[in-house]
Amino acid sequence: MAKKEKKPFSLKKEVMEWMETLVWATVAVILVFTFVARTAVVSGSSMLPTYHDADRMLISDMAYSPKQGDIVVFAEKNGEKENLIKRVIATEGQTVDINFETGDVTVDGVVLDEPYIYEQTEEEGNMEFPATVPEGHVFVLGDNRNNSRDSRFTSIGMVDERLILGRAWWQIFPLDKLGFIG
Repeated sequence: MAKKEKKPFSLKKEVMEWMETLVWATVAVILVFTFVARTAVVSGSSMLPTYHDADRMLISDMAYSPKQGDIVVFAEKNGEKENLIKRVIATEGQTVDINFETGDVTVDGVVLDEPYIYEQTEEEGNMEFPATVPEGHVFVLGDNRNNSRDSRFTSIGMVDERLILGRAWWQIFPLDKLGFIG
């Protein structure tokens, strides 16, 4: 029985294999970040205590329909400011009311259980309540209610679903918080 001959080492072939692997990996990353997910950075303290300034997350809009409680990233309707990150409180057809004396937020007459908020809602904004969310829109609030520009203010108002860039689904920074977003 003849022994198999060991092929001689070829640096050129090895480098070419590594280059091919690197090219395919780069293409895969570009495709993922173009069609599946993109990054978002929290700017400011409006989502405390859930997210802090400079926290980073992956967002995706694939087959996404907003649901109550989702953390979403959206472009402002005037397009002048940076993207905003807020929590969906109500979706189309639901009625939102806020009792600014008690801080309670109600949706369709049910007081929300909100263990994630920083403090009770006192900042009124200039939106009139109760308010019904129109078709194709959502009502959003920051978790740090008294330090958040959100749907309570007419400058943001009810957010058109077409402005939603995606739902936050994976926190990537800081590393000690790395993981899925509920």
